[in-house]
Amino acid sequence: MKIALVHDYLAEYGGAERIVEAIHEIWPDAPLYTAFVDWKRLGKHAQRFRNWNIKTSWVQHFPLIKKFISPLRFLAPTIWESFDLSGFDVVLTSSGWFIPRGVNAGRRNSKGDAFKATPLRGIPMQICYIHHPPRNLYGYATGSNLQKYWPVRLYTIFVNFFLRNYDFKTAQKVDYFIANSKETARRVEKFYRRDSTVIYPPIQSKDKEQKAMSKEKIVSPAHCHLSPNSYYLSVGRLSWAKRVDLIIEACNKLKLPLKIVGVGNEEGVLKKIAGPTVEFLGSVSDTDLAETYANAKVLIFCALDEDFGMVPVEAMAYGTPVIGLAQGGVRETVLDTRSASSGRGPTGVLFNKPTAESLVNAIKTFEKLSLTTDWEKECRKQAATFDKKIFQKNIRAFVEKRMVKN
Repeated sequence: MKIALVHDYLAEYGGAERIVEAIHEIWPDAPLYTAFVDWKRLGKHAQRFRNWNIKTSWVQHFPLIKKFISPLRFLAPTIWESFDLSGFDVVLTSSGWFIPRGVNAGRRNSKGDAFKATPLRGIPMQICYIHHPPRNLYGYATGSNLQKYWPVRLYTIFVNFFLRNYDFKTAQKVDYFIANSKETARRVEKFYRRDSTVIYPPIQSKDKEQKAMSKEKIVSPAHCHLSPNSYYLSVGRLSWAKRVDLIIEACNKLKLPLKIVGVGNEEGVLKKIAGPTVEFLGSVSDTDLAETYANAKVLIFCALDEDFGMVPVEAMAYGTPVIGLAQGGVRETVLDTRSASSGRGPTGVLFNKPTAESLVNAIKTFEKLSLTTDWEKECRKQAATFDKKIFQKNIRAFVEKRMVKN
């Protein structure tokens, strides 16, 4: 089976990139087609991709376009159609906001008619692992809040109208969709009128590390300041949609120690509102992140309309409970007192409104529950259902079954 992998672009290292890594481990010889790679922005994570067979588009030679790829997203059709993947058996796309489903795989459907999956000699099967339909096209919160400026709103009215049509048409070229959550599957059906199979993403943790990360001890002398259960934690890109500002406001009000892992375009704004109990750790290595997760008292996660949310599951893998905003995929992964089933205890506390006041109340509820709840045991049990081996087994089986069928 000759397979090609496709991904938006490599410029930051987040959940989508971790998924591409896990898929690449299944088919390590498969080339990865992507709009561009920004080795500098990848920083210490660049080494993960150095030995891959990466095929970039013409954008790779234009630094200015790479820098302003979000406002220049109308270039997506010309970028993806510049690739010719017609020589492969399977094209497996890791699809986010930049619509990589538009690659030229020998299948043209300019009218956007729904495609029925049937064997077509010489044309590769297209399978799309979709993280989310492009959030900026369908009214979901994005990395920045630039919509408050009228020139931006006017610009997006025209650009997004064009891209929504393109997004729908490329979705019809896909033979099979795999959604990363039930929430994403609902959006795929709503916006593309297509069915999808849910395969949850893998979490980033190692069995040996997990066993070593006990709440009673500190793992590394370099992290001697991370006393177990002594601080609250936020992990993720520092973008507007993650609403880290709410976490800072709540911890400022309650004077709670908060450590923030991540970088992003909102970092300057967040540092201005941070009180004396808030510490920014920036981008950290996997080892340091594991120790930071393991020693935290609780992870706070306030992302808006999160499609799946890998960070809460990663935290639970190290026995750390979650206080999370009850939106999107978080409702599928974090068990609170309302969603915990018979024989399963809660793994955190969910709150409904994206406000600092609502979060403060959730923190107080968590503190009360902590008196009687064995968080570590329940969290590890829940996280085990999202193990990387399970993900890779399911993805491989899905692809091979469809190849035999066709």
